[in-house]
Amino acid sequence: MLPADFQIEPERYELEGHCDGLDRRTFFKTVGLGLVVVGLVRGQFPRSSGDRPKAISAWLHIGEDGSITAFTGKVEVGQNTRTALIQGIAEELRMPVSAIKLQMGDTTLVPWDMGTFGSRSKPEMLPQVRRVAASARELLAAEAAAKLNADPKSLTISNGVITANGKRLKYSEIVQGQQLLKTATVTDQAPLTPPDQWKVLGTAVPKVNALGIVTGRHKYTSDLTVAGMIRGSVPRDPATAVKPATASDQNVYSLLRETGGQREPSITSSAERKLASTYNIAYIAHCPLEPRAAVAQWHPAGTLTVWTGTQVPFGVRSELASTFNVPETSVRVIVPDTGSGYGGKHTAECAIEAAKLAKESGKPVKLIWTREEEFTWAYFRPAGVIDVESGFTSDGKLTHWEFHHYNSGNSALQTLYEVPQKREQFHRSDSPLRQGSYRGLAATANHFARESFMDEIAHSVGKDPVAFRLQNLKDARLRTVLQAAAEKFGWSRQNSGIACGFDKGGYVATAAQISTDPELKNLKVERVVVAFECGSIVNPDLLRNQVEGAVIQGLGGALFERVKFGNGQILNPRLSQYRVPRFMDIPAIESVLIDRRDLPAAGAGECPIVGIAPAIGNAIFASTGKRVRSMPLT
Repeated sequence: MLPADFQIEPERYELEGHCDGLDRRTFFKTVGLGLVVVGLVRGQFPRSSGDRPKAISAWLHIGEDGSITAFTGKVEVGQNTRTALIQGIAEELRMPVSAIKLQMGDTTLVPWDMGTFGSRSKPEMLPQVRRVAASARELLAAEAAAKLNADPKSLTISNGVITANGKRLKYSEIVQGQQLLKTATVTDQAPLTPPDQWKVLGTAVPKVNALGIVTGRHKYTSDLTVAGMIRGSVPRDPATAVKPATASDQNVYSLLRETGGQREPSITSSAERKLASTYNIAYIAHCPLEPRAAVAQWHPAGTLTVWTGTQVPFGVRSELASTFNVPETSVRVIVPDTGSGYGGKHTAECAIEAAKLAKESGKPVKLIWTREEEFTWAYFRPAGVIDVESGFTSDGKLTHWEFHHYNSGNSALQTLYEVPQKREQFHRSDSPLRQGSYRGLAATANHFARESFMDEIAHSVGKDPVAFRLQNLKDARLRTVLQAAAEKFGWSRQNSGIACGFDKGGYVATAAQISTDPELKNLKVERVVVAFECGSIVNPDLLRNQVEGAVIQGLGGALFERVKFGNGQILNPRLSQYRVPRFMDIPAIESVLIDRRDLPAAGAGECPIVGIAPAIGNAIFASTGKRVRSMPLT
């Protein structure tokens, strides 16, 4: 049953992560007898003497004992990708979730992956592992049909058992003693289970390793030990944390605008009415539950193993190989489940530092950044300045829209509101602080400015904020979540605000009710309603956790998180000085999840965060008559 290009015995293949060419027999000795589903053949690579083996990536292995192991380069940083991917595999293999093990983020064992970011696990990796599992199911069915002398169409498959003509074969019996190899490609014809027949996908499967996490048995990088290991640290000069020495959180917005280059002249418009505003967004820190951590060990053969919490294991492998001038095949990066990332763990500095210390000391080294190091030396969510101008009719119909964003980024830059004339531009600036990815990227900043400004226009023409948005909005998916949130909230403008948005295939609307005093000294978010739609729902409980978690995290950036800096230093590098959401800050949160089984699943890790800041800002205006145009709002 081997594919044609794997049947020639003299050919050699390179299992991802292994540097030596393997013939078919050695290949199966490496991965175990049974059924192996592999990914795309990556082609021939030049070699000084002859051709290098074809590189293949094992995605799924069904062993003789019936064990099922799947492999993915994605990692688990708290978003529960493991459970969702296992659900997809279980669905296609007709197996219970408990029967499947998922190996994640070990560069020697798993297929290459760019990284876990951008809400790509659901839309890209879930279909991939489902396709792999469906390919395995079809091959097993063909083998069973031959063994049972049955028409393949007469087979039924349930719980790893294939039945026909009153006879039964377990998966383990089919693969016993076999060397079955199946290549799954993007054009593979194995049918995926349609949504109306889902039995595992779309259900509230509990987190697969929840017991180990709540009991403390689950190990993170910070918990790991290696025989002979010592602990390391790196001395640093805090006065070098800021690039221009004169920059501070007091003058940063003018610096960003000054270094953002020239922009085109404003749109010429004969609108009946016009409005313009500027919004500022502060730098904020990721504040991961687990600071950066790594354990590094050099081996006698000159190879290196590093355990580290990262969102990009193969990227870290490349950085390590480059730093130490060794082949990537000599470096193994293993990513235990990581105590959150939020886009902040894309780089290899901690792994490199641990490996350098291990090389110098001749012993395995564990290095854990202190919280102060995280606040000082990790990169931040970028600060930004956004200028918005719009023209509109006296009854609230938008006629032109101009949106200039300095520094933060262009994620969700374009508006979905209907405007005949519009110009939306991102202007790259020189940042005085190290900056990089953060949950939602610049979509949070862009939505804060856009949705606050939409509220300003609605007020100027005397329109209800919901009615005004619907008047200028044709996008059906965004209209649906806006109406759903308003209905669930029981929309009223009293002490309340609303905002809607989109990012990475998701659509969200957020309504917030606050209590406060005129000076905003005692602002409290009392209630939040979020309506969210991201295609078909893979696991409603996990999705609700993502949505509500995003709202809670978004409260920090909306209300009080801000990196203070000056004189070349970070001035609030401790949690005692840097305010994050606390239990007392958490409002009542209600989620409205809209399941679109007619659409593929999109990621949910980022989009739900974008609506909370403008919703609160709009509620502040409704309550006090004050328009706050900066984040944080208090």
